[in-house]
Formats: sequence, C-alpha cells, structure tokens
Amino acid sequence: MLKKILSPKSCADCRVCCVFDRDDIWEIPLLSEELLDYIKENVNPDIEYKKYGDEYRLSMSFGEGEELSYCPMLTKTGCALGDKKPFDCRVWPFRVNRISDTLCGITVSPVCESVSQLSLKKLSDFLFDESEGESLAEVMFSYVKQHPDNVKPYIEKYPILALREL
Repeated sequence: MLKKILSPKSCADCRVCCVFDRDDIWEIPLLSEELLDYIKENVNPDIEYKKYGDEYRLSMSFGEGEELSYCPMLTKTGCALGDKKPFDCRVWPFRVNRISDTLCGITVSPVCESVSQLSLKKLSDFLFDESEGESLAEVMFSYVKQHPDNVKPYIEKYPILALREL
C-alpha cells in the first residue's frame, strides 16, 4: 500500500513499527476475529491475545527488566502474516488519531525515519492520491468508521495531514 513512498527494504532494515515498549501497549494493532483465527490455524495455535472492544490485541511478552517487546508475528524474514497484516500495520506510519471529542485525523509518525524525511506536501499528496482508485485517506477514514476501536489517541508533534468529524 505504501510502496510509492516507502521501500520494502527500508522497512525490513528498520522494523521499528514492530517493537513496543511498556508504554506503547495502546499502539499494538487490533485484529479481527477472522485474522485471529487465521493466525491460530496457520501461524501459531498458541498465540496469546486479549479481547479489545470488538477486536483482539496480541499479547506482548516482556522479560524481567525489559522495556521492549517485538511483535510475535515478526520473523527473521519479516512479518509472518505477509499480505494479511492488520490494518494498522498496512498503513503505518500513518495513523487515525482522536484529535478531539468530535474530530479524528490522519497523522504520520515521526518514528519512521524513511517517511519522516519526506515533506508534508509529499505525504499529503500521497495520502490523497486517487490515481489508482480510492485514496489512502478515504480507505483509512472508511475503515475506522467501521472499526472505531482502531482510532488511536493523538500524540503531540505527530503532523496532522487530514481531519474528519467522528
């Protein structure tokens, strides 16, 4: 989905989006029941998860004294889910955040070094590009309308590229 602005190699070399610290639990992508069933049947039948609203969140394991945990779907060759990644993973470093009680916005995480080097204009142009059909912005806003648990809290200093009423 993001290959026009983010190469698979840069993602594979970085993987920052696949690691969570103890304060980032809210950032762990949500899974539909269908995706969770796929994981249990095809990837790891013993996967640990927790119910979160209408969806599920994989459990991260932190060793004693460890502050970081890698996603259990991350392998040496990348994500074990391939094209079946959760929505948050497919659109990262873009996020839909709750800006206020009545507004949500699409933001971009400055943690992704490859994308954060791009101008906000280039990111915005990419987000609203309709040359291949529906824009990524419309896809994201439509998705969270159907899956409101995927709207994340807003983090200051994340540039806001689009706004929409909740």
